[in-house]
Amino acid sequence: MPETAPSDRTRVKRYHWLARYDRETIDAIIDAALVAHVGYLIDGAPVVTPTCPWRIGDHVYWHGSAASRMLRAQDAGLPVCLTVTHLDGVAFSRAAFNHNLLYRSVMAFGTTEAVEGEDKRVALKAFIDKLAPGLWDHARPPTDQEWKASKVIRMRLDEVSTKVADARPDEDAEDLATDRWAGHVPLSLQAGAPVPDPKLPGGIAVPDFVAGFRL
Repeated sequence: MPETAPSDRTRVKRYHWLARYDRETIDAIIDAALVAHVGYLIDGAPVVTPTCPWRIGDHVYWHGSAASRMLRAQDAGLPVCLTVTHLDGVAFSRAAFNHNLLYRSVMAFGTTEAVEGEDKRVALKAFIDKLAPGLWDHARPPTDQEWKASKVIRMRLDEVSTKVADARPDEDAEDLATDRWAGHVPLSLQAGAPVPDPKLPGGIAVPDFVAGFRL
């Protein structure tokens, strides 16, 4: 695992022992994410927008309507900060100051670029199949107008770091000697049973990629 951050602004300063800079950990956190947040400036004002991310190689991607203010601003290249957070648990301590969260998070800095032509088609197919492998081939292909109405943005993962808090914080010896309970409650996002569209005709079976959907 690399011991140094790729840049000063990605170097974790607070709780630096939680930092990880290896791409294996970073990629796994991004690949497991259904939601990311992108921060940027528009007309001098800060804006943070939620989006659905996906990764191909050394780039993280997001998409939306070509009419989106966020994507129009990012089309020509815009400095942004992208974050991903997975909440894994709540840690309870013997001391009030030591209560904490268990989490995995990524922070990435970079400059956006638009993805066009065949690269956009490849990227969007990868996004759909990330949601559920086989979904792209199952669904109706996009029309030419739908392709035009969508915009894909990507950012190279050059300046990126992660923090992983997967254990309770240490406690003072005096607190350990008390009879107060300490531990943690795991948290996870779980998929429920598929719910068919009310307009779905009878006799249409649930596809395997839906029946087997997992997070």
